[in-house]
Amino acid sequence: MTTLKFSELNLSNEIFKAIEDLGFEEATPIQSLSIPKMRTGVDIIGQAQTGTGKTAAFGIPILEKTDSKNKDVQSIILCPTRELAIQVAEELKLFSKYKKGIDIVPIYGGQPIQRQIAALSKGAQIIIGTPGRVIDHLERKTLKLGSLSTVVLDEADEMLDMGFREDIESILKSMPEKRQTVFFSATMPKEFLSLTKKYQRYPEIIKIVSEKLTVPSIEQYYFDIREHQKLEALTRCLDMYDPKLSLVFCNTKKRVDEVAASLQARGYRADAIHGDMSQSQRDKAMAKFRNGSIEILIATDVAARGIDVENIEMVFNFDIPKDDENYVHRIGRTARAGRTGKAYNFVSGKDIYKLRDIQRYTKVTIKRKRIPSLADVENTKITIMLDKIKEVLKEKDLEKYARMAESLISDEITSLDVAAALLKTAFASEKKEQNSETDIFANANGNYSKAVAKENEATRLFINMGKKDNVKAEDFIDVISRQAGISTKSVRNIKILDAFSFVEVPRRYADSVISALDSSKIKGKKVFVGLAKKESPRHKKSFKF
Repeated sequence: MTTLKFSELNLSNEIFKAIEDLGFEEATPIQSLSIPKMRTGVDIIGQAQTGTGKTAAFGIPILEKTDSKNKDVQSIILCPTRELAIQVAEELKLFSKYKKGIDIVPIYGGQPIQRQIAALSKGAQIIIGTPGRVIDHLERKTLKLGSLSTVVLDEADEMLDMGFREDIESILKSMPEKRQTVFFSATMPKEFLSLTKKYQRYPEIIKIVSEKLTVPSIEQYYFDIREHQKLEALTRCLDMYDPKLSLVFCNTKKRVDEVAASLQARGYRADAIHGDMSQSQRDKAMAKFRNGSIEILIATDVAARGIDVENIEMVFNFDIPKDDENYVHRIGRTARAGRTGKAYNFVSGKDIYKLRDIQRYTKVTIKRKRIPSLADVENTKITIMLDKIKEVLKEKDLEKYARMAESLISDEITSLDVAAALLKTAFASEKKEQNSETDIFANANGNYSKAVAKENEATRLFINMGKKDNVKAEDFIDVISRQAGISTKSVRNIKILDAFSFVEVPRRYADSVISALDSSKIKGKKVFVGLAKKESPRHKKSFKF
């Protein structure tokens, strides 16, 4: 369809200036159709996939019709999750930065209700909230909807899937009958359509479904592997492609926890997010992901709703989603705002049939790909290091190091010999660790070759802190790598029990780790580290359990 420029949408100067500040010129298809229609006051059913700009499609018309002199609630936007409510509120505040006197208040569970009551008592024209917390405020009479003129249900299908129908109906019944009712949804199941028939009047349907349901700028691949190969495949991809930010999707909360723990134990900066976590834990994980403190976020479908983080370069489907539409939602987290992205799918056993269904649904070919080999990963690391060396060579403060290198040059040793020796030293540690592994992906077909564990190359250490001390794997990884000066990926197989924990490090690092951590502190507690059972008595300390 033909899209419009924002300059063609007859917007107020304040809204248009804010849009210009954000760098937008052309409206998306859903915005081009929805903004003019919503401004006429008709009821609307908008269908569009994730990442198409739905928030601006309903947010801009709401802002344009808001009376800044009237402090009563004029519009309410219902969202399925706290994360999405916060995201919508943030976007509307950006669009309204030049419209003075407009107050936007998000209300959701997990935040002290007294703080929300105080904000509402000062007056707010636009409310963005989750159904449960909106009901709570209505029952307390801290939220009054007598002057309301517009209600928007964002991600309506998701709210129904999450069991919010009763709450939604209760909220809609508490509103004035004369109002504009707008439903935005990615899909239109029967339950959704029955809700629209009950609460909308002659709605206009705006349906944006492209010929290809997925974003064209996303490259999509799959690996045909066995279940127990998935974690190794994921780590190979992370090492090989080195994404700045990546999302890993799993079908269950238990699987999310397992994958997150395994990645942390291998030294990756990863964290989990799912529905069983407290809101503060979810907020902390999201904040770390947004600011880059962690590079990998492992999530379930529901917990990922509302994640709209720029620069997510890759999405990994550790488990193939059970629902075709969830696949679209998942991979739509990358390639935002015109960027490119990649999606990798781990296909095991009968998953191949589900993948075929997804390809038919999305009308996109998902290409088969070979898992990177250890040699591939090594070559990539070599290339990265050589590129870094080229950048360093451009710097002007190399005189000190040049003199050091010159002191090694003689009739028998050339400058090329010195450079080669330095590179060999730089790669030696990484190479030694790599040689201790067995490549479980023997060829391009992904055939499995049973890995042989080499226990004699790993040393198991005991640490006197456990679950009761509220420690995580990342706490041990951080202090060991920092204090002992070893790679985070050298700290593996972390097992946290109630009163103590075990970690494994390469045998050559055992002495230095024990020495470096002796009497260090983690979360204010003095740390004692020693060898666990069956280790060599040559070390200073040994603990047997």
